[in-house]
Amino acid sequence: MTSSVQISCDAALAHATDFSVAPASPTLALTAVMAASSLAYVDAAIIAIGLPAIGRAFGIQGNELQWVLNAYLLPVTALSLLGGGWGDRFGRRRGLIVGAVLFAVATLGASLAPTIGFLIGMRLLEGVGAALLIPNSLAILGQMFSGEAEARAVGLWSVTAAVASAFGPILAGLLIDSGHWRSIFLVNLPVAVFAIALAAAHVPHDRKVSARRLDLAGGVLVTAALGALIWSLTAVTFSRANHGEAALAWVAVVLALVAFVRVEWRLGSSAMVPLSLFSSRTLTGLTLFTLLLYGAFNTFLTLTPFVLLKAAGYSGAAAGAIFVPLQISFIVVSPLMGRIVSRTGAKFPLAFGALMSAAGFLLAIRLAAQTDYWRGIFPAVLLLSIGMSIAATPLTTLVLTSVDAAHTATASGINSTATRLGGLITTALLGSVLVRQGDQLFAAFSPVMMAGAAVCVLAAFSVLIIEPTSRRNGGKHPPP
Repeated sequence: MTSSVQISCDAALAHATDFSVAPASPTLALTAVMAASSLAYVDAAIIAIGLPAIGRAFGIQGNELQWVLNAYLLPVTALSLLGGGWGDRFGRRRGLIVGAVLFAVATLGASLAPTIGFLIGMRLLEGVGAALLIPNSLAILGQMFSGEAEARAVGLWSVTAAVASAFGPILAGLLIDSGHWRSIFLVNLPVAVFAIALAAAHVPHDRKVSARRLDLAGGVLVTAALGALIWSLTAVTFSRANHGEAALAWVAVVLALVAFVRVEWRLGSSAMVPLSLFSSRTLTGLTLFTLLLYGAFNTFLTLTPFVLLKAAGYSGAAAGAIFVPLQISFIVVSPLMGRIVSRTGAKFPLAFGALMSAAGFLLAIRLAAQTDYWRGIFPAVLLLSIGMSIAATPLTTLVLTSVDAAHTATASGINSTATRLGGLITTALLGSVLVRQGDQLFAAFSPVMMAGAAVCVLAAFSVLIIEPTSRRNGGKHPPP
């Protein structure tokens, strides 16, 4: 599932891209980019609403249901940096169109899936398409607009993506309530066709492309490492009998990661993930903060509607609507945070937002079969929404100032990847919860919320790693 705070982190990619070519029709070009990027955000937002219906349709639960989520998150997490590099090398416009085509084909295939294995395969292809779509659509925004025009374009893109993420789950819930779960995948198909046609006609070709060789070895190795990691976590949480399988997977994780580090170190500044960037305490601290906070948050976004649908008797539309306050909170709180960060620096808002999110998790422990939404669920959603919205703006600000100007796009990509990596890991740990029914599901939900609160507190403490910032400088590092 996605949210406005994920959108905020991704938006930094646009700010980190230099202006190079103005479109002949700015409105149509911006519409094409917004339509294309919304594919990934809407899809991520609606899938949690569809999980119970998919499980019933195929007669599955537990680890197979997890892989409906993991199959999308794995490639979009592992390959987004490579997808951005592909756009730099072969053209961002081409990357956007190819990504949208892959996404459209996979969406159609998912809606027709005859087996769960086929559906998981289509979800994997959707993730590959999203790994091209997300970085290239945002880089195109940065290269088409500059100054105030860029700020307006990114602002409009962010609001549009947030609105789509808010109302996509409600639409998916209505479709599921009417007995048509397959149609939740078809929601994106006309949008994809529209985006492809509009991008082909109105998004300008890149004036220059990078001659830097793609780090294909790095992409393959990090995908293998993450795939083995998620396989092991899924296996060990689903059944104790799978511990031997999980141990072998961990060996594969270590070997792939060692090989990945060696490849990235050898490639230096041309690597997919230049390791020298992590000499910055700020980027290292922000990456850890993001991994922890967004990992915990993804657990709430994924598990709460699942529990409401499967054990609390909520309709699909009602479960899809519970996170609308999150999108509203971000739109209201985010503009205020820019002024606050300029006065206090970024570290305090980051820690405060994480601690407020922890309080939201603790409130969510009260969820039970007869819990009223406004008294039992809304307060937790509201606290989490405000906490995450408080943290989003200073996080984006610090990412853009944590490294030198030549590497801001890479740093933004690393941070955006960290948000999805946190979600990928926590989703893989939910197997023992997804197999529960009725009261047992509620009983499993409470410890997960307590763990989420603890992880948010750890995120708040990780802020201590970040270097001191200047208040007068809007949170930017003081000059050396």
